[in-house]
Amino acid sequence: MNAGPGPLLGRHWWVFVLYGLVAAVFGVTAIMQPLLTAIALAWTFGLMALAETAITALALVRHRAGVSQGWLAFYGLVSLGFGLLGIVHPVAFASALILLLGCWLLVAGIYRIMYAIHVRKVIRGEWLLIVSGVLGALLGLAFLLRPLAGVVVTTLWIGIAALAYGVLQVAAGLRLRRIQQM
Repeated sequence: MNAGPGPLLGRHWWVFVLYGLVAAVFGVTAIMQPLLTAIALAWTFGLMALAETAITALALVRHRAGVSQGWLAFYGLVSLGFGLLGIVHPVAFASALILLLGCWLLVAGIYRIMYAIHVRKVIRGEWLLIVSGVLGALLGLAFLLRPLAGVVVTTLWIGIAALAYGVLQVAAGLRLRRIQQM
């Protein structure tokens, strides 16, 4: 008779706990030091882009890609610029991402307001769309006016989410441990 996945999962309870602890430590660090965490994240993205540049250069030299050599070279140069910006100027890199997010939020907020006005005769509660649009547009405007503050706030939210995720993972791991012990 098959006992189901419980005993199998129970044997690996420690993986959940380990992931949870790593996420929780990251979350606490992001909450306590948001700007330093944002710089570390920018460096990480920069390193990933530089690795992508190296892989792209190798594909370019070997003539092994699913796209033209021109597109591959263009992608490699964009990845190189992205990577160098993330490594050399991580705060500017993070601020640039927040500026893009701010633009998107502003446009999305205005769109929601216009959409709510357009469908107001068809749906009820369109004011909720208007409120969400106003809030989105205001957040976008705040990010555009104060990108460094946006970096800090966004990193704080990432930290809070990582901490919550970590706590839930540890709880799940400990629960799986109890299943294994039964």
